[in-house]
Amino acid sequence: MVRVTLPKLIATDLDGTLVRSDNTVSARSHRVLARLADAGVTLVAITGRGPRLLELCRRDVPSAHYLVMAQGGYIYDCATPQSTLLHETLMPGHHAAEVVGLIERRVAHDLTVIAETDPSHDAPLIGHVIADWPWPVPILAGGLDEIFGGSVIKTFLRSPTVSALELLDVGRSVVPGELATLTEAGIGFVEVCPPGTDKGSGLRRVADRLGIHRDDIIVFGDALNDLPMFEWAGHAVAVTAAHPDVKAAADEVTGTNDEDGVAAYLERLFG
Repeated sequence: MVRVTLPKLIATDLDGTLVRSDNTVSARSHRVLARLADAGVTLVAITGRGPRLLELCRRDVPSAHYLVMAQGGYIYDCATPQSTLLHETLMPGHHAAEVVGLIERRVAHDLTVIAETDPSHDAPLIGHVIADWPWPVPILAGGLDEIFGGSVIKTFLRSPTVSALELLDVGRSVVPGELATLTEAGIGFVEVCPPGTDKGSGLRRVADRLGIHRDDIIVFGDALNDLPMFEWAGHAVAVTAAHPDVKAAADEVTGTNDEDGVAAYLERLFG
């Protein structure tokens, strides 16, 4: 179904959707998002990135009125340069450790475990140091006792023998929903989040705060972690290179992130 009216709220994923392969957001994308903000449309950047990357997200989407981060676990009002924290959801470390144990018993081997525990700017991750972490972020070496000694924002899991998508299926078969929410963002890791925390729940919190109905929302995304907001929002647009399940859940498909697919769609919508 093709959308023909201007929405009240637009929410876009960042990596793989708005952000290009060279880790930049084009001037074209910045222009169209600023035009929509000036026209009164509420802009929400919604990402799996944790709160330690708040400043990076603000640079990527300076027009955003709200940032939903850590798969919905953190929400910021960007009306001020300091960004006001509106919502924070943490997971007790022993609950995250229980998730790891449940999955390891099913796959019968140890997992690579990395956790995000510190929300401060550019804070390091902690866990198993690996050479192929996809971003230039320091990882402090730590065992499970150190990783899960306190509260956890989000935990990343990887198996040496099965793919992230297979591991996700295993995890969802053995981890109860009241213990954790599991997802995958296209970077080769299963992500363990607090129960009930996903992009759909984060977007709903913003919409409820503003009194905006789901039918007045358009969302953009590419990976499995975008599915909860695709299933909830009134209109969903996938980029061409999106996961097949995401494209199947979308109302429309636009160009890739490197083709400025979000900007191209919004330009047509804006008219």
